[in-house]
Amino acid sequence: MVRLRKSRGFSQQELANKVETSREMIGKYEREEVVPSVEMAKKIAGIFEVTLDFLVDQDSLAALDRETLQRIQAIQELNEPIQQSLIDVIDACIRDAHIQKAYKKN
Repeated sequence: MVRLRKSRGFSQQELANKVETSREMIGKYEREEVVPSVEMAKKIAGIFEVTLDFLVDQDSLAALDRETLQRIQAIQELNEPIQQSLIDVIDACIRDAHIQKAYKKN
């Protein structure tokens, strides 16, 4: 949560104000001394525009931000040939990024 808060440029007090709790409570959440209620976690996830999964496990590959989830859902609504074209483009970009990374190491 600290990483999310700082990436959004919020102080603990600013986040506390947005979710209607105290700065001290935000600190306890961040230090994992206290687990927020489901309702509080929803508020915090909403402020950061992430899913609850992402909020709970930010390092999980399955935990995607809302914008990424919306894109995936939009792709799933497209017809199969367009989906395959998008997958081909994504695969090419990933392959190129891996090649560039490999050359930078050498």
